[in-house]
Amino acid sequence: MRWEGQSVAAVDDGALPGLQRVAGLLRTVTAAEFPGVRFHEVAARSALNEVPAASAVPFRWTINPYRGCAHACVYCFARGTHAWLELDTGSDFDREIVVKVNLVEVLRRELARPSWSRHHVALGTNTDPYQRAEGRYRLMPGVVEALAASGTPFSILTKGTLLRRDVPLLAAVARDVPVGLAVSLGVHDETLQASLEPGTPSPKARLELVRAVRDAGLECGVLLAPVVPWLTDGEEHLDGALARLAAAGASGVSVIPLHLRPGAREWFMAWLAREHPELVGRYRRLYRRGAYVPAEYRTWLRARVDPLLERHGFGPVSARAAGGRAGDGVPGDESVGFPQGSLPRLSEPAARGGHEQQTLL
Repeated sequence: MRWEGQSVAAVDDGALPGLQRVAGLLRTVTAAEFPGVRFHEVAARSALNEVPAASAVPFRWTINPYRGCAHACVYCFARGTHAWLELDTGSDFDREIVVKVNLVEVLRRELARPSWSRHHVALGTNTDPYQRAEGRYRLMPGVVEALAASGTPFSILTKGTLLRRDVPLLAAVARDVPVGLAVSLGVHDETLQASLEPGTPSPKARLELVRAVRDAGLECGVLLAPVVPWLTDGEEHLDGALARLAAAGASGVSVIPLHLRPGAREWFMAWLAREHPELVGRYRRLYRRGAYVPAEYRTWLRARVDPLLERHGFGPVSARAAGGRAGDGVPGDESVGFPQGSLPRLSEPAARGGHEQQTLL
C-alpha cells in the first residue's frame, strides 16, 4: 500500500482489512450522514504537487485535498489513481475517501518558503475539492486563505455546489490575487445525469451555482464535459445545454469529448453494458485505439458545436469547441474565464502529457 510518501505512521484497528498497518494512516472513520462511505485520514507530508515539466498543461502546481470521490462519476479519469493505493477503481473510488487532514498547516509552511515563486496553483485536477467530504472537513477555506495570503494565484474546477459556501471568501481574496472558477456540467438530461454521476448535484443546482458566482462579481467558466458519444452529443442536447449556460451567465464554455483511461474505462463500459447495451459495440470501435476519440469524431463534434457556441454568444467559434491540437485554437484559459495560464489546453495531446488533468472530465 503506497501511502508512506504522504503521511505519518500509525495503526488503526478499525481500518479496512489489510489497511490496519498501513504506514501513514491516522484513522478510518464513518459518519451517519455519509452512508457506505469511509474516510481514511492521513497526515500529509506535502500539499503542493509539482507537475512534470514534460506535461502540456499550463500550470506547474496542484493541490488535492482528497483522493477518491463520492461524486461517483462512472467515467471519471481519476479512478486510475486509486489503483496506486491498491484500492479498486470502481466502488472503492466512490466509497473509500482519503483525506489529508493536516493539508492547510502543511500548505502554509510550503508557501512560506523563500524558494516559493508564487506560481499558479490549480485545484480540481484530480478529484473534486468540493465533493461532499468537504462539508465535513472544511479544508478549502484554509487553502484559499493560505494561497491568497502568500500572493499565489489559483483556480478551482468543481461539480460541487458546496463552493457556494466559500463564494464570499473567494470574492474577497480575488481583490488581491487572480482567482479562476469553473463549474463542470456536461450532462443536462437529469435522468442520464443521475445514472452517470449519481453523487453529484443536479444540473439545475450547478446552473444556480454559476449564477451565484456571477452575482458575486466573479467570472465563472463552464466545462461542457464530457460529451458522451451517442448520449449527449445530439444537437438538441448541446443546444439546450448552451442556452441554459448562457442564461446562467457563464463567462465561457469549453466542450470536451469523453475520454476513457484505464481504471475509468472498465467501470464505464460495465455501466454501458447495463444501461445501454446497444452501444457497447460502437464504443469498442470508437475507442479501439486508446483512451481518446479519433480525429474524425473530434472534427465532427467541432462542426456541430461551433455554430451553437456562436448562437449563444460563446464565440469566437472554434476557440471553444473540442478537438484541436495544442496551439490551433483548442479550449483554454480565455474560454472559461480563468486567469491566463490557469487551465490546461484540453486537447488530446495535453491530456496525454498531463500529470494530473482536469478530474471531472
